[in-house]
Amino acid sequence: MTRGAPLVSGTLYVVSTPIGNLADLSERARDVLRAVDILACEDTRRTGRLLELVGIEAPRLVALHLHNETARADGLVDRLRDGATVALVSDAGTPLVSDPGAHLVARAVQTGIPVVAVPGASALLAALVVSGFDAHRWRFEGFLPRKGGERRSRLADIAGASHPSVVFESPHRLQATLEDLAEACGAERNVVVARELTKLHEQVLRSTLAEAAVRAATGGEARGEHVLVVDGAPPARGAQAEPPVDALRGLVGAGLSKRDAVTAVVLLLGVSRQQAYAASLELDRT
Repeated sequence: MTRGAPLVSGTLYVVSTPIGNLADLSERARDVLRAVDILACEDTRRTGRLLELVGIEAPRLVALHLHNETARADGLVDRLRDGATVALVSDAGTPLVSDPGAHLVARAVQTGIPVVAVPGASALLAALVVSGFDAHRWRFEGFLPRKGGERRSRLADIAGASHPSVVFESPHRLQATLEDLAEACGAERNVVVARELTKLHEQVLRSTLAEAAVRAATGGEARGEHVLVVDGAPPARGAQAEPPVDALRGLVGAGLSKRDAVTAVVLLLGVSRQQAYAASLELDRT
């Protein structure tokens, strides 16, 4: 779609909206939002307010959120088949990135409906590019599972990754996630904690994971979604062919807690923290 070109009937437009600063809404996004027949959004009130602030008369707004997306997608696909133009937005940033919309897009693709991206703001990219870490390769983890083996497995993956990992977290779970990351990756692993990106009180804090966990525990609950960028693992010291499971098993059998046993293995065998943590997960499975 070139500047000023009309929308194509029967097309689904996936439109990025600002994550804070209204000036980040692109001219192309304004044109699409102004011209579509239907605008599918997480919260009609929030999107309606955005349109009001940027001076766009709202088209028909349809709520499409986590709890109704599956049921509502078929109706939107039917409208697209009939030639309607539909835009998909999230409450902020780029749809589908830890936000609803994947089911609608998948149904459109399966049905042969054109899907067009209208790029723009993204919290994960904003945090990544200001982190100072090597961003040639990186991984996006979104929100981590809250507990259990899946959470431990994801933490171990982050700990062992040689490139940065981007994690989303809510304010009330920030401290616990930073503490778990410090245990998995090592207290001295560097992290960037970003919040209120592009807004007046934007905050980008750089520290070790241990320092960030202490700050989260003592600084009071901050508002807004947080983006964590965890640096990649340093080259392993004294890399071993197999994780030191046997040493961990012996230390735990002698009465040490698993956390203390992991620390002891790092000090005694010279392996990296992520190797020792991965070995502790292997111990759980045996």
